[in-house]
Amino acid sequence: MHEMWWVWIAAGLALAIVEVLVPGFLFAGFAVGAVITGVVVGLALPGMDWMTGSLTVSLVVFAVISVVAWLAMRAVLGVRQGQMKRIDHDINED
Repeated sequence: MHEMWWVWIAAGLALAIVEVLVPGFLFAGFAVGAVITGVVVGLALPGMDWMTGSLTVSLVVFAVISVVAWLAMRAVLGVRQGQMKRIDHDINED
């Protein structure tokens, strides 16, 4: 099943849809990682036979690509102003 490129791309599209429904960048990196993994598996580039042979290797590649994509999106898009609220005092201290 991990050798079927369309499964990876369908999973990526499903994760992208979930990302639209859930606030924040929780699933965006996973969606990008799944689509890129699907493209690499689908192209079956010469010398990449090691990737299509093992589920473990495919999952590791997916995980690495997902983390890199998430970190890149976080660096480019950054943290929104006002996303983190700082509390200077406790309302019960008065």
